[in-house]
Amino acid sequence: MTASLASLPPLRYFRISRHRRVAWIGSGVACLLSLIGLAICWFTPSIGAPLKPGLDFTGGTQIQIERACDPGACSAINGQEIQQRLARISLPSEAEEQAPNISSVAVQVLDQGQSVVLRLPALAPAQSAAVIEEMAADVGPLDQAGTSVNTIGPTLGAQLLQGSLISLLVSFAAIAAYITLRYDRVYAFLALLALGHDVLITCGVFAWLGLLQGIEVDSLFAVSLITVAGYSVTDTVVVFDRIREQKSLIGQFSLIDQVDVAVDATLTRSLYTSLTTLLPLLALIFFGGSSLFWFAVALTIGISVGSWSSIGIAPTLLPLLSR
Repeated sequence: MTASLASLPPLRYFRISRHRRVAWIGSGVACLLSLIGLAICWFTPSIGAPLKPGLDFTGGTQIQIERACDPGACSAINGQEIQQRLARISLPSEAEEQAPNISSVAVQVLDQGQSVVLRLPALAPAQSAAVIEEMAADVGPLDQAGTSVNTIGPTLGAQLLQGSLISLLVSFAAIAAYITLRYDRVYAFLALLALGHDVLITCGVFAWLGLLQGIEVDSLFAVSLITVAGYSVTDTVVVFDRIREQKSLIGQFSLIDQVDVAVDATLTRSLYTSLTTLLPLLALIFFGGSSLFWFAVALTIGISVGSWSSIGIAPTLLPLLSR
């Protein structure tokens, strides 16, 4: 027989169980939208995958140029016009091979028009030089020190994709094995459910970004997913450990009341940990440059969602599954 509710330890913040249906509905809608975005990407002919793969996975040449002007003072440029001009240039042939077709070049304008990133099929050095020369004529003058050319062959791209998928699967399997051995089956299932919830929503956001903004995922995105998975499990385990530790003190109360006390006791810790983790990520977003921008965005989304699932999803489902 459970103790009376009035004898519970005083709660400083709120009873999470009173808001569990709102939490479930919010996360359910977010997961559904994520699945829809992944499915649309999969059936979009120009993408053909749950997420739009970047140069790391597909192979090709990426050219980034810097214009010789101050941010905000550069003349306006239009990515579609650049794409049309590049489609009309004639690239030199290499070793009697036909020059690649660059009519579908992807153009991304960054830093208020100061930087331009081009993603093209794999080009030879002379062909890359021809593209840079055309860009200098269209949007120049260029800062030669800021010009970079990166080429990844299709074989290496396929190897990177395979390696990224294997690393994700191995890390998730290791986390699942540890949680299953460390906790009982219900706790382990909920921790893994929260992990899947966080990874799914992070991927769903990038699926919609790929559809609407043409944002691609690369090997750094795979690293961010592994980091989010580890953070998600750690945050959830803290709450579960608190529930187990307090059984000797308030074990006479219902499991719903125990969950409320545990979440209330760890809420400050979870919020402070998330905040201190997000601060350097926000610094990377605003000051880290284009190469780390989307990596930091993925971590920010994943850690924010992970904090939410460890507070509002996994603990509130525990009484339901433990009956």
